Amino acid sequence: MPKTYGFTDTQREEVKEALLAEKGTKLGRKLQVLDLRVRGYKNSEIAQITGYSKNRVSALVCIYAKQGIGYFLQENRKSGNRRNMSYEQEAELLARYEESAAAGQIVETSEIKKAYEEKVGHRIGGQQIYLVLY
Repeated sequence: MPKTYGFTDTQREEVKEALLAEKGTKLGRKLQVLDLRVRGYKNSEIAQITGYSKNRVSALVCIYAKQGIGYFLQENRKSGNRRNMSYEQEAELLARYEESAAAGQIVETSEIKKAYEEKVGHRIGGQQIYLVLY
């Protein structure tokens, strides 16, 4: 039997306020799911209205019930720049290898990768150094 969540008037108001503030954004679409749910719509109805799958609607409602509206409103949640260094730091690291290459010396990516790992303090994946060089 599916789990049913009950919502308080306070929760209804906080979802409504957040939705008004984020209308027209990607977050606003998720908040619309919550708004419809706290207003009594079923997950299947919400899925038809919003274009999300029933499973995604259920997951969003579950996250809200367990973690509250703060989970949706926090900045940089699971997105953004996850780089180990800023672009300036990478450029500084690569500068010495650019000088060697300009002087006609062969520069191997394994050398650059090793220096990068020393700088960040942990190992990196094999493809990551190519993203830095790109």
